[in-house]
Amino acid sequence: MASKENRRITDLGTLKALAHPLRLKLYRLMFVAEVATASQLAEQVDEAVSLVSYHLRKLAEHGLIEEAEPRSGDARERWWQRASEGVSIRDEDFRDAPEKASAHVAAIRLFQDQRSEMYRTYLDEREQWGREWNRASHDAESLLRLTAPELTEFKEELQNLIKRYDEQGRAREAAGEAEGREHVALHVYGFPFRP
Repeated sequence: MASKENRRITDLGTLKALAHPLRLKLYRLMFVAEVATASQLAEQVDEAVSLVSYHLRKLAEHGLIEEAEPRSGDARERWWQRASEGVSIRDEDFRDAPEKASAHVAAIRLFQDQRSEMYRTYLDEREQWGREWNRASHDAESLLRLTAPELTEFKEELQNLIKRYDEQGRAREAAGEAEGREHVALHVYGFPFRP
């Protein structure tokens, strides 16, 4: 992977490239697989390899993914990996023009829709996960009274906690502690509202 940092998306072209339903799924799958070919990803999204290859090239054109070292002797296979640890998309980078603001909101809605789809899939498959995973998973809502600076501080502390658990889990897995380890999605939203 080229960068251990999040890439801040500030241009409309890159935002639109990522905010495509199939491309977003492929980008998310790259986090799970770490490296993959179009053929491997096509099986997971139930799409033609040629279509997946096209969308991977679009993601690469915008620097979101990059070619990886081949993992097999088949020279025809093209391997891909993320170009950065992740992406960040900030509202302030898309406020200066109505088209940019509209594209930003559309992208965030797509991200939310796909996150909700992931959770609905888990709910539909809950029985297959067993008692231990069902006890460990959670769904909660907290209605707090905070200022914007307090919410910012909370967000930063939560991101640090998530990073610590991710690094700890990956280190244990690298040390051979893989039994019982699964991919876990954690979706957290913090936003103001008025009743």
